[in-house]
Amino acid sequence: MSTVPHRFSRTLRVGACATALSLAALTGCADSGDTASSGYDGPIGSVDLAEVCPAKIVVQTDWNPEAEHGSLYQMLGPDPVYDAGSKKVTGPLFTQGEYTGVDLEVRAGGPAIGFQSVTSQMYQDDSILLGYVDTDQSVQSSGTNPTTAVFASLEINPQMIMWDPATYPDVRTIADLKGTGATVLYFEGSTYMDYLTGAGILDKGQVDGSYDGSPATFVAAGGSKAQQGFASSEPYLYQEEIAQWKKPVAYQLLHDAGFPVYKSALAVRSGELEANASCLDRLVPVMQQAAVDYFADPATANEVILQAVEKYDTGWVYNAGNAEYATETMLSTGVVGNGDNATAGDFDTARVQRVIDITGPVFADQQVSIPAGLTPEQLATNRFIDPSIGFTS
Repeated sequence: MSTVPHRFSRTLRVGACATALSLAALTGCADSGDTASSGYDGPIGSVDLAEVCPAKIVVQTDWNPEAEHGSLYQMLGPDPVYDAGSKKVTGPLFTQGEYTGVDLEVRAGGPAIGFQSVTSQMYQDDSILLGYVDTDQSVQSSGTNPTTAVFASLEINPQMIMWDPATYPDVRTIADLKGTGATVLYFEGSTYMDYLTGAGILDKGQVDGSYDGSPATFVAAGGSKAQQGFASSEPYLYQEEIAQWKKPVAYQLLHDAGFPVYKSALAVRSGELEANASCLDRLVPVMQQAAVDYFADPATANEVILQAVEKYDTGWVYNAGNAEYATETMLSTGVVGNGDNATAGDFDTARVQRVIDITGPVFADQQVSIPAGLTPEQLATNRFIDPSIGFTS
């Protein structure tokens, strides 16, 4: 059976760049020193980032190019340059059709960085200004490689547990799977599973950490097993692309099961927050606007994403149908949106505290040292958010 590569998320316990992989295989393990410019020399518009920001703003993503990263690709101006070897794309940084005076470099994650965590990559390469860091990962690394999120690219985590509704017609939630005894496939080391089993939502005896991103085990089980995934991807792939399945799956978001991390929040190294404050004051509202603009009309950015997927050739399978499904699903499920106010990209302090509370015991069991008195403000800030920028209904 052919396999379709899928995205998976994990909280990595490795920090050294060379762990289990040769140094040569890891793109960007050290500071690349690449200062190449896009060469764009058009007039700067109403937002001038050149006055306060680096000439090139480097962002490290957490996976291959995909619609979940759409707001980043939305900021790329005309004629972006793809580097297939380094798995990155560079172009002039634009906001609402105007040049901001700086370049943007978007780097792929996952296989492009040897499946390292974004946090470890940020601390190995100081040319990276911003990286995608999940809230639980920020808690985990707070004692060694602290990060502070400045923009929530997604309002709700799209990660989910899915199952076959034909096999389990009475299952509506992840908790309902417990009574069925169904095996739940997941990627070993995922913090959310420690939460689900620790809270009694699932039994430890029914979870299987052997999931490797392939649909083979789920399909071969004929509907008897459940599996982790992303609501913005797998339901489309399993119904439309995986020939051996070709039918719907049902799911519940981990967020709705009580695991409310901010997925792929854009974060800086905490010790450099103040040094970059002037830049972030202007850049973060640009990112907010890019998110709003992308979901209003994703076509141009999606073309850049699909071009990047094709040129990088990592084995990641992603097409226009998947991208369209992702944007529509993220809007309809509230994965993107304003939350409980009128602002895009801000953080709920109580929600960040909840993540600290539920992941602290998990990391304590793993003998990961978390600073005493860790506060939400250390992990995420709304300091640079423009409250007037948000999604409209």
